[in-house]
Amino acid sequence: MKLLSAPSTPAAEIAQDSDGVDLSRLVDTLISHLNGQQPHLDLPLDVQATAFQWRVWEELRTIPYGSTRSYSQVAQAMGEPKATRAVARACATNPVPLVIPCHRVVREDGDLGGYRWGRERKQRLLEQESR
Repeated sequence: MKLLSAPSTPAAEIAQDSDGVDLSRLVDTLISHLNGQQPHLDLPLDVQATAFQWRVWEELRTIPYGSTRSYSQVAQAMGEPKATRAVARACATNPVPLVIPCHRVVREDGDLGGYRWGRERKQRLLEQESR
């Protein structure tokens, strides 16, 4: 294993991953997804969340590529019809926006609503997926 010293942090060491994770494969998967060639993005996740956030995020992963759901539709699909605001909050705290496609959730009236990374980016992602 080759170790390197990071220039801005001389005490840090950069080591080659020996766990067998093929990062180039993961990057290729992400690029294929962004190009519309791989509609379901299935990458390994290691994020902290409450049980409710995980339930919301798992529900979001069932929304088909190119489709949208309202916050209330997501809440109803989870069996929590009164949890619309909690669903919106779980979307807002999502740290991995492409793997957990919170951009596919819109307001009941079809308006984009908010998006942690900006409405313009949400609009572009939805347009790209609808092609």
